[in-house]
Amino acid sequence: MADFYPQKEWEAAAGRRRLLLFILIAVTTFFASGFMADILPYQGRTGLEVTLVVFFALLFSWISIGFWTAAIGFIILWRRYDRFAITRSLQDEEQLPVEGRSAILIPVYNEQPDRVFAGVKAIYLSLAAEKTHEKFDYYVLSDTTDPDIWIQEELAWARLCLEVSGFGRIFYRHRRPNIKRKSGNIADFCRRWGRNYRYMVVFDADSMMTGSTVARMVRLMERNPHIGILQTTPLTVGKKSLLARIQQFASHAYGPMFAAGLHYWQIGDAQYWGHNAVIRIAPFMAHCGLPRLSGKPPLGGDILSHDFVEAALMRGAGFEVWLAYDLTGSWEEPPPTLIDELGRDRRWCQGNLQHMRLLLAKRIFPTHRVLFLNGAMSYVSALLWFLFLNISSIKALSQAVIGPDYFPVQGGLFPEWPIWNLGWALVLLTSTFVILLLPKLLSAILIIFKQKRAADFGGPVRLLLSLGAEIIASTLLAPLRMLSHSKFVFVTLLGQNISWKPPPREDQDTAWDVALRFHGWGMVLALIWGGVLFLVNRPFFWWLVPVLGPLILAVPLSVWTSRKSLGNLATKLGLFLIPEELSPPPELLSAGAARASLPTDNAGFVLAVVDPYVNALHLAFRRQRRKVAKGIAESRHQLVLKALAGGPDGLRREDKVTLLSDPDSLDQLHALVWQIPDSQAARQWGLDSSPSVCPEDTL
Repeated sequence: MADFYPQKEWEAAAGRRRLLLFILIAVTTFFASGFMADILPYQGRTGLEVTLVVFFALLFSWISIGFWTAAIGFIILWRRYDRFAITRSLQDEEQLPVEGRSAILIPVYNEQPDRVFAGVKAIYLSLAAEKTHEKFDYYVLSDTTDPDIWIQEELAWARLCLEVSGFGRIFYRHRRPNIKRKSGNIADFCRRWGRNYRYMVVFDADSMMTGSTVARMVRLMERNPHIGILQTTPLTVGKKSLLARIQQFASHAYGPMFAAGLHYWQIGDAQYWGHNAVIRIAPFMAHCGLPRLSGKPPLGGDILSHDFVEAALMRGAGFEVWLAYDLTGSWEEPPPTLIDELGRDRRWCQGNLQHMRLLLAKRIFPTHRVLFLNGAMSYVSALLWFLFLNISSIKALSQAVIGPDYFPVQGGLFPEWPIWNLGWALVLLTSTFVILLLPKLLSAILIIFKQKRAADFGGPVRLLLSLGAEIIASTLLAPLRMLSHSKFVFVTLLGQNISWKPPPREDQDTAWDVALRFHGWGMVLALIWGGVLFLVNRPFFWWLVPVLGPLILAVPLSVWTSRKSLGNLATKLGLFLIPEELSPPPELLSAGAARASLPTDNAGFVLAVVDPYVNALHLAFRRQRRKVAKGIAESRHQLVLKALAGGPDGLRREDKVTLLSDPDSLDQLHALVWQIPDSQAARQWGLDSSPSVCPEDTL
């Protein structure tokens, strides 16, 4: 079957559209930079002023990309027509049979098992209503290193399979060692089972899609055989903290418009965001193996942000990558606190900076080279902004301390009087705010007047109040993000690596001491910076108050926005409401109910040792037993004796993992624990004189 959109046709359109984007950015940046030069005392003719204008041009061109993307997205959604929307290729989807089998993948790493398998259950039940349900299998791919969570994952898998009769359809695999993190986890699946499937639908541990959306995505892949990756636009849901509610509102209010604009420029050269996407397995296995970068981390070694690179490699192999921006029913969860968000950004920053080493790599299309650069600029722009503010401050201080230079140009015959053009400064400031804020106003106009969806956000008044509150919140938090992102870029370039940790999933208030440790250095910097400006050049100080003020208040801002109580208060006031709260989809309701009903016991290791049923289940997951060297066997036997003598609390995490990984040792420990004569020692394992373990209690 031929693709609905011939490649030459959409590539020609993409070329014209990207040229238009370049012209729009160049023109707006040219005029804005001219205004900036005219504002300065010497109209940009000194070395320091030239540096300021260059930094400003880079930053203004960066924000212009977002503005023009939102503007074109507004036009597309207002017209309700997009010539190259990939969803148009399915005119009558019921007439298109699905022949290839698909695997739904949920990679996990030290996640809460109840949350993960509640999501799997919701996806399974949602897809069960689709005609193509029999074409899907489910794989929970665990890289978990915590022994208690490992066993709880196995128990949760068994419970789920019993509940939905999912044996033979829902699979669980635990991997050790977890080489190359998530990308290695997916690659391991492809090596073991990839050839059994045509497609894989990749989820995150906190993401969700409706069964109808998944089924339609697979049909789109069947209809367009040259698409290698089809990406949806996940909207954020599910959190209660004030910051999370603000992010969820922004995602629903602005996200669809930006996604439509993004698709307009990219068409078949889109990005893969790592989850909520369908991938054609055969070309992925053949062409998307990730290289290991030369040198040491952070800029060498394994690639952290693997998804962008996999999309670039897929495109370089001749397959297309599309964004199905108008497909609904795709969600993920936002970080619950600002510190959690910045922790995620720290990982993304390192990964995106690694992409700079691939700019000149072979098999990368020019569009994806630009996307690599764009991803790095997401964080480098913060450092440029920080440097711009510092250079501006130095300029202001030098004017106040040293005094004006009446001969700024070497060899000048006549003195020049420096003049700060405050009128032009106000014009430029207003223009910058328009560039940043107009897209948000356009989204409200679209929702209220065209889509008639204001009721989904609590009505037009509450929508506008929420929009205004979101603008205030994002303005206050922007300097905090700028300073942290600047630090991330700086320490990454200095060689500081990060460790792989599971992101926090639960709403938990940030403690004051935690916020002080995280933001304290920025507060001190802002106090010194602001104090010097206040004493030396007070007029310029007032210009920087919108930046310095939030930095000084960073600790309370971080704490207050993490508060679930303030998020609940916003809900009572009708602020930051989203459609999924007013009319929850069945999939989100199902996942929430399942999470509430599952047990949260974390003593997984003890259960695997003591409980006969859990022990048998775990041993069934292990491969056939192999002979090991005499020295290794002896060290494992000593671990068994150590466990008997000191109980589970006397074992390190590594010891528990070793015992769980060796069937012989675990079998031996299980038998010996039940023979412990000392009642006090037995109680360390939860045993007494009358054991009460039964399969119903366990499963």
